[in-house]
Amino acid sequence: MKKITIAIDGFSSCGKSTMAKDLAREIGYIYIDSGAMYRAVTLFAMEHGMFHGKEIDTGRLKEAMPGIRISFRLNPETGRPDTYLDGRNVEREIRSLEVSAHVSPIAALDFVRHALVAQQQAMGKEKGIVMDGRDIGTTVFPDAELKVFVTASPEIRAQRRYDELKAKGQEAGFDEILENVKQRDYIDQHRETSPLRKADDALLLDNSHLTIAQQKEWLKEQYLRVCEEGHTAGQPNTPQAHDSKD
Repeated sequence: MKKITIAIDGFSSCGKSTMAKDLAREIGYIYIDSGAMYRAVTLFAMEHGMFHGKEIDTGRLKEAMPGIRISFRLNPETGRPDTYLDGRNVEREIRSLEVSAHVSPIAALDFVRHALVAQQQAMGKEKGIVMDGRDIGTTVFPDAELKVFVTASPEIRAQRRYDELKAKGQEAGFDEILENVKQRDYIDQHRETSPLRKADDALLLDNSHLTIAQQKEWLKEQYLRVCEEGHTAGQPNTPQAHDSKD
């Protein structure tokens, strides 16, 4: 079967990464979490004192960007890739609420996006890749054969994030998480470089009331449709996929 590029975009805490990881593992594709790359840069900036309140020392970060090394290595215990920053496993650190609260301003910086987009495009040259993020179908892989845009209500996404952090033993309040989700949505959609938006030919999936199993089944169906039937992205054929109303 011919390999394709699968681009999954959408709002924070929509379960994009879980969908993408599961599909990649099932079909033998390479999975790349682009959001983890921006989180790793955010962690780097935090650890090197580049945040001064809400202000970012963009001069220092821009100078450091060429030397920031982000990679992914398969975790034999989980069967999923962990994120490494300069050779150090930072998978747990980058998922913290503190990093979540700082990542959108970092991701809005044009020089950060340009650097990471170049890395992501290099990773996907040979196809056979599943990548999720905010601008994969619009900027990183605009010619991807399958594009999906995932959304859910802010309250449901906040609850998912709250449950995830609680399961990891990390303390966080629901109201604080909900506010963070809404702030990230606004920044992601209004940034000047590569704002979050649905590609014209992307399938829209509202997974507010879908189980992980249902999402997984739906995504697998779309993959098989594109690969085996030769359909193009943007032709929904299930009740869970809808044309954008925006």
